[in-house]
Amino acid sequence: MEFTHKRGKRQDDSGLGSVLDVLLANARLVLGVSGAAVLAIATLAVKRLIDRATSPRDDGDPKAEQKTLEESWQDLALIKATQKPPKRQRREDLSEPLLPPAPPPAPEPRACPAPPEPPQAESIPQHCLTLQEKLLLHHSSLLAVHEAQAAFGRQLARSICTELQNFLRNKCPELPFGSLFLSGPLLDGLGALAADHVHFMLPVVLDAALWSLIPGEDTVVRNPRYWLIKRRALEYFPRGCSPWDKFLVGRYLSSNALNETLHKLLVASINWPAIGSLLGSLIRPVVASRELRLEVKHEELELSIALFPVVEMDGRVLLAAPPQGLVENLWLESFGRAEASKVRELDAGDAGARQSCLRVLNNVCRSHPALHRLSGSPLVHVVLHLSAAGGDWAEGSLAARFQQVLEELVGYLEQGVLPSYFNHKVNLFGELLEEEVEEMGFLLYRAVAEPELLLGEK
Repeated sequence: MEFTHKRGKRQDDSGLGSVLDVLLANARLVLGVSGAAVLAIATLAVKRLIDRATSPRDDGDPKAEQKTLEESWQDLALIKATQKPPKRQRREDLSEPLLPPAPPPAPEPRACPAPPEPPQAESIPQHCLTLQEKLLLHHSSLLAVHEAQAAFGRQLARSICTELQNFLRNKCPELPFGSLFLSGPLLDGLGALAADHVHFMLPVVLDAALWSLIPGEDTVVRNPRYWLIKRRALEYFPRGCSPWDKFLVGRYLSSNALNETLHKLLVASINWPAIGSLLGSLIRPVVASRELRLEVKHEELELSIALFPVVEMDGRVLLAAPPQGLVENLWLESFGRAEASKVRELDAGDAGARQSCLRVLNNVCRSHPALHRLSGSPLVHVVLHLSAAGGDWAEGSLAARFQQVLEELVGYLEQGVLPSYFNHKVNLFGELLEEEVEEMGFLLYRAVAEPELLLGEK
């Protein structure tokens, strides 16, 4: 995505332009080239603010509003640049050429002061690496989960899963739950930042003759991401014919009622201290949360486990995760399984680096609080949209694709819409607040020009 800035040429009757030119010329003599560059950036930001304040505004024009949002990110970036001196001075950052020092006898590309002995790979200064090298180093050193730890995390999660499965079958034999299975970052390979997040998926087995899906557009919230599960044929099969009828609210299977029942079981009925002692761990249910969540502490690692009742019907995967508010019957459509499967399929087809790119991006979002809500599904869908548009995803193109994802994210934030790859009616940015969009857009707009900002380099 290429960003261009259109500037109209205007006559400055007040002579402001001439005054600023003289000021900058004298500043170059007094402050030096670097000081003048900083002053020029600040002056440009002020001039933009003055121009915008004195220019007529076209109210109601969505394109004008979008342009204003982008320009605000530009001005914030310019003003921010004057608040502290740059980390290093580069020739391409200055409008005036620098007088070079006496050239060394044999200059090398990306030349660095050579130590007496050949340096080890890990000792090479970060500023001597290309973005491609930085991303690969970031991925290998920070994101690669030690296989032994990952394997232990999966083993521990499966042991807890088995204990929970046995409890539910003994405590609620009348409810036809399917077999619990594991999902989430530790399993799908897209966001395995550490061996610490696991999802327990609890299948809710429904008789298709007694239940049907109501499309999200027809629900009370008019959101295509949420669905209703309706009880049908009540005149022939009255209440009580289905074991799930106890969770009906009106004529709909209530995700909230099911979650409340499971929450009571997790908190009050299961002997977690005994199970934890058996597994050498401390297991505690999160009492105050609306979510069904367990916190597990082991001497080797810590796990956060989220439990999701899940209905699979008509080719859709629905989670008992209703939105906050008074609506309690809604089920959230999940694309998690399809996301992981599609990314692996594409990478296998062209030996691509999509999974590596997503791991780095997820780690970036985890490291920056302002970007937390971009992690997971939104990142995957941006990568899938880019893959559909073509382009080289080989490992050698990791840096180019990384920057392209950042540019695409800025564009989607400007529009306020990120359509799902699997259902274009679903807007994955539909629940973001305006303040969140502003903060994320500002940070990513700066990162497009200097991706190192997101990799921990100041």
